Amino acid sequence: MSAKRRADPRATGRFEREGRTFFAKVVEIDAAARLDAERDGLAALASTSTVRVPAFFEEGSDDERAWLLLEWLELGPLDAAGGAALGADFAALHRVPQKRFGWERDNFIGGSAQANGWSDDWLAFWREKRLVAQLRLAAKNRLPSKTIDRGERLAADCEAFFRHYTPAKSLLHGDLWGGNAGQLAGGTPALFDPAVYVGDREADLAMTTLFGGFPPDFHAAYHAAWPLDDGYRVRRDFYNIYHLLNHANLFAGGYVAQAQAAIERSLAEIG
Repeated sequence: MSAKRRADPRATGRFEREGRTFFAKVVEIDAAARLDAERDGLAALASTSTVRVPAFFEEGSDDERAWLLLEWLELGPLDAAGGAALGADFAALHRVPQKRFGWERDNFIGGSAQANGWSDDWLAFWREKRLVAQLRLAAKNRLPSKTIDRGERLAADCEAFFRHYTPAKSLLHGDLWGGNAGQLAGGTPALFDPAVYVGDREADLAMTTLFGGFPPDFHAAYHAAWPLDDGYRVRRDFYNIYHLLNHANLFAGGYVAQAQAAIERSLAEIG
């Protein structure tokens, strides 16, 4: 990244320069890799010509900070029509053919590092790079041993969820909660703050049910465009354990109990 000597952002948020409006993301220089990963994720989503994301304009740095300038999008919450449009767009994104599971670089899920790499085996990728990675972090963070022990049992036995199901290879947003989606004044939906990788589309859809923010029209439109497998409702809890463990590792509190409950529901499904 090249250092810039003209007016540069000092804080994350709306930024005006030379008569143009941008959204500036500013981090300490040691966290510059986060901005590189976000830029690459937005580029990957934009390359599919399926979902609206903010355009990239510039990266820069000085001795203390790094910044990313993106298109400023004036976004409001999704309404019924915007949710339906996003559901159709999201299905189109997931239908774009991909060659392998994983991603070419590591990135970030919220405040946590997210390891990637390429794999031909979806379950092996998810188990090691997502579920087991969070369980190892949970042990380091001294979360309850029962959560870790039961999570490890689930990791060992989770192939049961895939005996009659073979996931398609889909480009995922990777961090799709309601706070990372909105719509423009004309009704066009948009996504931002991705944690992209190629995986099972069900993992993306599962997260949209975890923290709210998506109207029923979103799910109805997605299902109409590309119906989900009958086993999705069983695997939904299994996939959301990753995000619940991540939140437990970051924030502790009630997320620990939520992660434990999701692990127990998934183990009950296995029997």
